[in-house]
Amino acid sequence: MDRRPYEAKLDLKSPNRNISPITSEIDEQGKLMVGGCLLSALADEYGTPLYVIDENSLRTSCKAYKNSLAEHYEGQSLPLYASKANSSIAISTVICQEGFGLDAVSEGELITALKAGIAGENIVLHGNNKSKEELKLAYEQGVNIVIDNYHDIQLLESIVIDKDRPANIMLRLTPGIECHTHDYIKTGHLDSKFGFDPDQLEDVLIELINKKWALLNGIHAHIGSQIFELEPHRDLASVLADALKLAKSIGHPVKNLNVGGGLGIRYTESDDPPSINEWVKCISTSVSNACKERDLELPRLICEPGRSLIAPAGITLYRIGSRKTIPGIRTYLSVDGGMSDNPRPITYQSLYTACLADRPLNEADETVTIAGKHCESGDVLIQECLLPKSESGELLVVFATGAYNASMSSNYNRIPSPAAVIVGDGMSDLIQQRQKPEDLLSFDLLPKRFER
Repeated sequence: MDRRPYEAKLDLKSPNRNISPITSEIDEQGKLMVGGCLLSALADEYGTPLYVIDENSLRTSCKAYKNSLAEHYEGQSLPLYASKANSSIAISTVICQEGFGLDAVSEGELITALKAGIAGENIVLHGNNKSKEELKLAYEQGVNIVIDNYHDIQLLESIVIDKDRPANIMLRLTPGIECHTHDYIKTGHLDSKFGFDPDQLEDVLIELINKKWALLNGIHAHIGSQIFELEPHRDLASVLADALKLAKSIGHPVKNLNVGGGLGIRYTESDDPPSINEWVKCISTSVSNACKERDLELPRLICEPGRSLIAPAGITLYRIGSRKTIPGIRTYLSVDGGMSDNPRPITYQSLYTACLADRPLNEADETVTIAGKHCESGDVLIQECLLPKSESGELLVVFATGAYNASMSSNYNRIPSPAAVIVGDGMSDLIQQRQKPEDLLSFDLLPKRFER
């Protein structure tokens, strides 16, 4: 069978427009497979909860960005993976193999990227409160450092001793552009902790021109995440082009224009994000036109997709446990994970789609609330989930969980983190080991005065 669950408009070229990974298929027994692997077999082998990453979906998304940039932008370009979405050596290695650079926001993400073989010159370090240790490592590795505020400038000035080897920096500005997304993931509006405000731009550019330790090679802005609109990105191009022209007029050799990321994905049937090609065409055309209008040479165009690369490639597998029916109100189905492996519903009120792994095409006959196992009333993964009548022990698949699930996970209630596997061509490989309860004690210390 070639039917795929919940796919009204399967897009094999732009996985962000699909709910399930592009390799999803139903076997002869009616069970769901991803990457040529039977999901229930993966759960039996690796346990649950289990993060599963479809290699084909991830590589397809990478190629879509690379090919679209080559098609629509006349100048040089470099897509970066916003690794805060899901950082691991294996995922970063795939990204590197596909010709991407990487966007890091911490020393841990930076070390992971370097371990995966990504060259420092193709890494960008972000952050509104970078530590001296993070900046020092970035400088030593030749990483492009995004200057977010004057604190960054002061710290870097104390780090860069060798004036013959200046730090490669980009300047982040707050463009003042609103987009329709969750308040917590809006970063381009003026009331933001990120970046220099527009009225600070000229002053900081003048200050930096006299800093021999600094080589300003780029301008950066980011307007938010999970965005379905294209118009804000058109507006951003004009703001960035104005900043680029100002920087060049002051004498900075700026060659990079970094538009950030933000392309949304399809979590539910009602979501309708642009394709990767549509998004790239929009930013490419907008940047080209804005630069030509200002008589500027085309800069190297940098973008930073994260969610749109990795989220559609990921699913999470859970075992269903207890059932509680409150007549006339709701039925709770509890699973063996929850807010510790997916904090997005309780944090952002995020919506997800789910099905039963071994009965994905069975007629749904009840609406249930998928609850987590944590000691928290708000630990609910899906408020209203339409499923066939299920039994304890059945396997639940939650789609589009590749971004901000593992990376935002916690050990709340001292629950161990799930394992993660990557699947492709019928093979599965462990990329992150499952924690054991005793692992959570490894950093605990008992003061001697407490001993009896």
